[in-house]
Amino acid sequence: MTEEKTVLSKKLSEGPHGLGDPDDRSLRKVELEVMIPKLMRDKAKAEKCIKEVAEFEKCGKEASLLMVVKCRKENAALKDCLSSWYRNDSFRALCTEEYLKERSEFRKTGIKKSIRRA
Repeated sequence: MTEEKTVLSKKLSEGPHGLGDPDDRSLRKVELEVMIPKLMRDKAKAEKCIKEVAEFEKCGKEASLLMVVKCRKENAALKDCLSSWYRNDSFRALCTEEYLKERSEFRKTGIKKSIRRA
């Protein structure tokens, strides 16, 4: 039996669906610098900075085109809230763990999270 050639390392191309080892906990640069920060941002907006997001959205709807000028206070409050969570090490660890669980599940099943929930 000939071994199938791939440009990906074994670590990224093995596993039940050829999507990588589900138990691998190492993170690639793109995961550390893009994927996990995106998860942190989304989670902070949805769970931690709810009041600030609502105030900024309300101001933006009321100010329309003048939003840049009129909503500076709300925008600053939202940025402060998001930044504080972004710098929080325990929040980063929580999001990293959540990301690793989602990635492991994807590698086991081959089904993305958004499709699994539907």
